[in-house]
Amino acid sequence: MKSQQSGFTLVEIAIVLVIIGLLLGGILKGQELINSAKVKSLANDFRTVPTYIYAYQDKFKSLPGDDNNIAGHLGGTATQATTGGAVGNGVVEGNWWSSTATDEAFLFWQHVRLSNLAPAPTAVADPNYWPQNAMGGVIGMNSASAAASQITGMTGTYQICSTGILGKFVKQLDIQMDDGDTNTGSMRATANVTSTTFAQSAGVATGTIDDATTYTVCQTF
Repeated sequence: MKSQQSGFTLVEIAIVLVIIGLLLGGILKGQELINSAKVKSLANDFRTVPTYIYAYQDKFKSLPGDDNNIAGHLGGTATQATTGGAVGNGVVEGNWWSSTATDEAFLFWQHVRLSNLAPAPTAVADPNYWPQNAMGGVIGMNSASAAASQITGMTGTYQICSTGILGKFVKQLDIQMDDGDTNTGSMRATANVTSTTFAQSAGVATGTIDDATTYTVCQTF
């Protein structure tokens, strides 16, 4: 008696391949949506900081961090800067990455939060005080100048810098926010700044971006 061999038919194999294709397509589409959401979040960081500055100026006729009447404007829980520069001179001084609790650039975040322009902790000793981007890197700002500019050659009144951004997101971010060239324009990328506790020398913008490498992105306005 001949034994019958069982196996998959061509139709069954075709169905399995279709299902696998649909699953892979769904995974890739889901990853694409996640990446897109990260880029939107990163872009939003750069867009919101100017609104904080202008709204605070409109309300108090002063700059957050540089406000020399901070107690009168925000009450006794607010801290007035004593380091980083001359308070009340219309310039947010100090390094954008400063972790010194009395620097103007560091106190910028407390002032915009106490004025209800931004969420997050207002206590300078809070471990979550320092703002972070979607990649877990730090975000900072200060008034841009030749001495304070993080990326050589950039000009503007203020600069915002965000660290630890993967190259593939850096390129998408520049296309969305600027001229699509990370070496020119108002938004540029440079070698990643990983520390907020020591002085950083100005970096040079790079137009050659590796997708898997992290960078610091700065924008001036």
